[in-house]
Amino acid sequence: MVLYYLLTAFYVLVCMVLLLVVLLQQGKGDIAAAFGGGSSQSAFGARAGPTVLSKATAILAVLFMLGAMALAIMGQRGPGSVIRGAAPPPRPAGAPVTPAPVPTTPPAPTTPAPAPAAPAPQ
Repeated sequence: MVLYYLLTAFYVLVCMVLLLVVLLQQGKGDIAAAFGGGSSQSAFGARAGPTVLSKATAILAVLFMLGAMALAIMGQRGPGSVIRGAAPPPRPAGAPVTPAPVPTTPPAPTTPAPAPAAPAPQ
């Protein structure tokens, strides 16, 4: 149970840092450059080498996905019960013992048995 809370705290931290890293990255250009309005020859501008922020984004994205799957698997087991496997509490010393109710079934219908047939005369 402690592992679940630690993983949840780590997951929230990864989410916050991922959000910060994505927001810190510089934009690739305006929307006009994507549709040919800019001066670049390629569709999305010149390709630059990976920066520290883009590497951090990739690593944090992988941690985000793995954390989401781990939390989903751990949450699928359902909540644990505190009283599972515990013996029932003992009865107090002066408590009266009440018997369990006896189920009543209706009596079976009685039908008279047919009379044996008399032997036929020969």
